[in-house]
Amino acid sequence: MKNSKVKPMTKEQILISIDRLTRFKSTEVKYLRVFRDILTNNLITPKFKKSELEQMNYEELKNWAEFVINYSLQEMGEDLDEDYIINQKLYNYEKSVFIFGKDVENLLKNKINYKACLSLIEENAPKNLQWLKILSQGNDVEFRQKKALRFPVEKVVIAEGATEETLLPEFGKHCEFDFDKEGIYVLSAGGKNQVVKLYYSLSEILRLPIFVLLDKDASENLEEIKPKLRPCDKIHLLKCGEFEDLLPIDLVLRTLEYELKNISILEKEKLNEDIPRVQFLEEVFKTRGMHEFKKVEFAQMVKLNIKTDADISPEIRDIIEEIRKAKLNIKKLG
Repeated sequence: MKNSKVKPMTKEQILISIDRLTRFKSTEVKYLRVFRDILTNNLITPKFKKSELEQMNYEELKNWAEFVINYSLQEMGEDLDEDYIINQKLYNYEKSVFIFGKDVENLLKNKINYKACLSLIEENAPKNLQWLKILSQGNDVEFRQKKALRFPVEKVVIAEGATEETLLPEFGKHCEFDFDKEGIYVLSAGGKNQVVKLYYSLSEILRLPIFVLLDKDASENLEEIKPKLRPCDKIHLLKCGEFEDLLPIDLVLRTLEYELKNISILEKEKLNEDIPRVQFLEEVFKTRGMHEFKKVEFAQMVKLNIKTDADISPEIRDIIEEIRKAKLNIKKLG
């Protein structure tokens, strides 16, 4: 691209960009964001305004972003060749996961030299970058199962909160169903109303089966989802309260012992009463003068204390089994 001037991307910028391009997110949304950010931050001449980038056709946007990335890799001393097998596999993967039109296909039909990026990816990189690193080596599903990479994603679970996002994969392992090996991606929506919004948006663009997990008090939200429920999707409404209420009492006690070092008889008796589990935990944390009870932190503590099959309640086992059985029917999804 003649007469252009580029501020070369740093190693960190390139890694951030390819990380965002390979995350589990709408193809159009992530590619537009990454490509526009690259041109805003690293293309000096010509300098496009934000409004110009938003109006720019996808083909031109792709060409400029591709140019800046590859130029930056060359400036780093990386060898660029004509091997675009990773690009083709990314294209095939995105097409198998998301529904989109020709404009978005133009974004995917790029010649970003991913092969030259691989040397920048370290062993402790996010799972999607580890997956990117093995894309040119063979069957990525076999690698996913061998290294528990989660990618390529095959099923999606939408849950209300971070507790489910943290604990479902851990319970899955104890049920001999490793979410990362099986390509199960768990999304925390942040509340029952957000579950509905997330399901509506994903069901319009996703070719994969979606499993929706709702708390018992979300029956109205379940009814909102039902009219849009696809044949391959499944909803599970908890039989009691919230996900925390499914945790066996012994597991909760062990977790509190782990955190508090000493549980009183009164607290043990209180736990056995028929009150919501979260309410009990909030009272314990408040009485002990500890910081505010946070579901995310407690879920991480529970995760460390899951030891035996007895730590998995019957309903949690049912949920894991329903997720295991979720199947994709591409023909019905178009």
